Amino acid sequence: MTETAAPQIAVKPPSAEGIAAAVTKAGAKGPPPVHLWDPPFCGDLDIEIRRDGTWFYLGTPIGREALVRLFASVLKLEDGRFYLVTPVEKVGIRVQDAPFLAVDCTAEAGDLRFVTNVGDEVVAGPDHPIRVEIAADGEPRPYLHVRRGLEARIDRKTFYRLVDLAAPGPHAGEDWLGLTSGGVFFPIQRMAEIS
Repeated sequence: MTETAAPQIAVKPPSAEGIAAAVTKAGAKGPPPVHLWDPPFCGDLDIEIRRDGTWFYLGTPIGREALVRLFASVLKLEDGRFYLVTPVEKVGIRVQDAPFLAVDCTAEAGDLRFVTNVGDEVVAGPDHPIRVEIAADGEPRPYLHVRRGLEARIDRKTFYRLVDLAAPGPHAGEDWLGLTSGGVFFPIQRMAEIS
């Protein structure tokens, strides 16, 4: 007796429009609870977040700010990869550096309040640390933790303003130039390296 092969069911690959519709429906009553969602992986979507914070779909910049903010609200970092998630699907996307860009900062009563390019407002502190990496070219690359492992790279103009606010402080047994916010000292550069 010969067995017949099971019929193949065509699976439509995810689309940006389908993700947007599902997110809009799921998040109608507040921020989407992406930390509670664990849907199956449905493949990669041709979305890339460039180093300058611009989102691209199929090689074209996404010009609608509301759509970028919607996608940003369902961005998830899992095992070193970035995904857009809905209650029923998870699609991989590419991120060149950090998914967000911190584009402004104000100092208020000893705290540093940041605004990102996707509308997040974050006060640096124990739950939202600032860190600075030094790139191969010697340039500092400052980052701010925004939510659930997702970071914003602090843009150049904002970082220069932060450096003006920086003061010396102890860190790991040495004197560093750094920033204090939320009762936490965030080191930027060793004082011994400043000429």
